[in-house]
Amino acid sequence: MTTHAESSPRTTARIAGVFYLLVFLTGGLALVAGGRFLVAGDAAATARNILANEASYRLGWSVNLLATVCYIVVTALFYDLFKPVSRKLSLTAAFFSLIGCATGGLSAALQLAPLVVLKGAQSLRVFTDQLHAIAYLFAKWNAEAADTSLVFFGFYCILIGWLILKSAFLPRILGVGMIIAGLGWLTFIWPPLSANLAPYNFAPGILGEALLTIWLIAAGVNTERWQQQAATQG
Repeated sequence: MTTHAESSPRTTARIAGVFYLLVFLTGGLALVAGGRFLVAGDAAATARNILANEASYRLGWSVNLLATVCYIVVTALFYDLFKPVSRKLSLTAAFFSLIGCATGGLSAALQLAPLVVLKGAQSLRVFTDQLHAIAYLFAKWNAEAADTSLVFFGFYCILIGWLILKSAFLPRILGVGMIIAGLGWLTFIWPPLSANLAPYNFAPGILGEALLTIWLIAAGVNTERWQQQAATQG
């Protein structure tokens, strides 16, 4: 019983790392498979892109949804892992992440909507231009919802970074990396700024979260220090 209790925080950390890795893998696959179907200002070209690459589009939607589910698991495990540092701050971080995941879920629904419109309205082919316009609108909303979710994840990363800095069981450099990652995601709070910085504003987020993921899988946390901090918090 004692051995199991001592290994529990490290096991939790490593499981969180595995699911974080799954977020990276599924998110990357979603980006590759989903592609860039939205052609700014051109509803007809956007519709042609979606219909010509339906299988890839559906795959992108599926793995994007899976990435959201994996991030929810990471959020739950991180809440448990960082409670010894600050229960309130860990709960606040989880709140921001779950809002981001909910926005990501909305983005997934909007991502599928253009295909439903373009494929499901066989009897309305006479209104081709209108259908293209509706599909384009859904595709644009999908992109905006995805960017909005990154803003919430930015706040989440900053709070997790601060919790790491205040923790006694993880290297502080990982906290600094997560705070920088969060600042990168926060650039999406203003679309003109994120557009001008892209793709460089993705680098801090990917690097900071990747370093934490690798550390969690390889080393987990310092169990003794985690238990000491948990005992201090009562």
